[in-house]
Amino acid sequence: MPKLAQNLIWIVVGVFGAACLGGIALHRGETINALWFIAAAFGIYAVAYRLYAGWIVTRVLVADPSRATPALRINDGRDYVPTHRWITFGHHFAAIAGAGPLVGPTLAAQFGYLPGTLWLLTGAVIGGCVQDMVVLWASTRRDGRTLGQMARDELGPVAGGAALVGTLLIMVLIVAVLGLVVVNAMKHSPWGTFTVAMTIPIAILVGIYMRSIRPGRVLEGSLIGLALLLLATVGGGWVAHDPVLGPMFNFDGPALALMVIGYGFFAAIMPVWLLLAPRDYISTFIKIGAILLLAFAVVILRPELHMPALTQFTDGTGPVVAGGLYPFLFITIACGAVSGFHALISAGTTPKLIMSEKDLRLVGYGSMAMESFVGVMALIAACVLDPGVYFAINSSAGIVGATLETATATITSWGFPVTAEHMQELATAMGETTLLARTGGAPSLAVGMAQIFAGAFGQNLLALWYHFAIMFEALFILTAVDAGTRVGRFMLQDLLGNIWRPLGNTKARGPAIVCSALFVASWGYFLYIGVIDPYGGINILWPLFGISNQMLAAMALAIATTIIVKKGKAAYAWVTGLPMAFLAVTTTYAAWLKLFDPDPRVGFLAGANALEGKLAAGSLSGKALESAPQLIFNQRLDAGLTVFFIIVLWVMIIEMARISLRHVQGQAVPALSEAPYVDVASLPQPTRAGGH
Repeated sequence: MPKLAQNLIWIVVGVFGAACLGGIALHRGETINALWFIAAAFGIYAVAYRLYAGWIVTRVLVADPSRATPALRINDGRDYVPTHRWITFGHHFAAIAGAGPLVGPTLAAQFGYLPGTLWLLTGAVIGGCVQDMVVLWASTRRDGRTLGQMARDELGPVAGGAALVGTLLIMVLIVAVLGLVVVNAMKHSPWGTFTVAMTIPIAILVGIYMRSIRPGRVLEGSLIGLALLLLATVGGGWVAHDPVLGPMFNFDGPALALMVIGYGFFAAIMPVWLLLAPRDYISTFIKIGAILLLAFAVVILRPELHMPALTQFTDGTGPVVAGGLYPFLFITIACGAVSGFHALISAGTTPKLIMSEKDLRLVGYGSMAMESFVGVMALIAACVLDPGVYFAINSSAGIVGATLETATATITSWGFPVTAEHMQELATAMGETTLLARTGGAPSLAVGMAQIFAGAFGQNLLALWYHFAIMFEALFILTAVDAGTRVGRFMLQDLLGNIWRPLGNTKARGPAIVCSALFVASWGYFLYIGVIDPYGGINILWPLFGISNQMLAAMALAIATTIIVKKGKAAYAWVTGLPMAFLAVTTTYAAWLKLFDPDPRVGFLAGANALEGKLAAGSLSGKALESAPQLIFNQRLDAGLTVFFIIVLWVMIIEMARISLRHVQGQAVPALSEAPYVDVASLPQPTRAGGH
């Protein structure tokens, strides 16, 4: 096709996407059709992938297909394995796509549909996709080194040490928040608990099948696992209504938290092939399949979004996320727009699989664009709900009241009418006893998905669709808990190995068990405190998770900016420097508010002091009285962690600025740690072929 024709096509696509986004931004009717969001996302992703990502790969990274990647050069058949680009894409997407792009947009829907949509689209194409691709490029050029190793090599030991400790603590919070989301989705839900519980033996069965019964039959084993998961979803309805089995799967939050903690420990020490690998295979089918099915259902049904473009809660008085639109939108929606967690994957397993540098754009930029689309679909699913229903599910009992009558009256007084009868009917239709105060985002997202699926494929299967959505979300979450715990254990061993060398031996079983127990205990503590919090836990943990995750993204972008400058591309440093600066300023401001805001729902210290005052006055009783001392301590601990994250972030940025300035001025800086160039044509033909 002639160059002019190609350019005209991309101009049309770009104008189409911009027009759709403009329509979303300017629309002020009572409802808006969801098709506008899918069209805007498609147009923006396509143009950004083709033009902006293509320009970065060509001009900034100067990707070279003739340069042999570490997967080709080392190719040990274990960690370094040259893998087909689409399989690598699937692996990378499965690894990065946790609960964040599902939960964050759902929680942020309290501000209205417009802010979340704009941040998901612009944040991804300018920040998140760029971070994933550039970090993947940098790690691929350095034999797959981790983020902490690259920080130490490129910025020096001070930044490297800060990055290692900071990243470890951030991983603790990430896994704790993911655990809290899945606990809140399963509590007092026998159907959901049974379905999620069955994913464990199903994954183990698939692992044994592919290793011992039918070795190497990955697709065959995955399809069997998928069929069993769907059967478990259907069977959960029968279990929930059985008078004997139903109560066996009916647990409260603390009991489920202990189960998730125990699961995390055993998952971390079990062989990868037995649980993690088969779960990844199955979850990849479920994740991509369910999102594409949801998009297909939206196209068929063309549902209207009932949430307004902007709500009154942009002023910071919201019941779901405490704090104003800026900066709290940008830390509530982390994954889906920009996520520091992705940098741990882009500088981890994925660079050891890349067969050619020409695959960097697809795997790095493309996978993140796909995750952003997951976030857009989650926002649609949340906003198709009546706002009153959305707030009844996502607001904690401590804010709206513990009974249906009190809660619905409170929410109706906000201008979002909802009745107790409607909420009870909805819960019954979903196969649940109640949907009130099911905080964490997952239950309301499942209700929205179920209504879209049922509208497109049959209303009589509403309860089945709801629990399919819960299972879909749980696979996202448990996959991330598995991987996060294992990565955290490796990081802890790396850190403790500097104190006592035997603990750093990742191949020995004893140190692996000890460090797994320590890491699980760390995130398990935050999970349990979140579960017993009368305000739902998510109000405390999710902002801290968002702040730490976005700070990690800023740290990764600082490392990438330093590498770009040291490569002699200082004129292009803005590509990573601008999103780094925005994230650094925004998250630092959010951290400042979480530390010193006088509103007890926003400020950690204000919340601890207010609760301490109630405890001293004797105005607490029951579970609130029992949990108060732990919650007071935990909010002050959260404040201390926030201060630590701010220090780590700015140490990294100051070191980035210092090293970059010295390099531009021609002064001595740490040498680039990039591996020497090896021409792919010089490698043996079988090695170059690769492709698993």
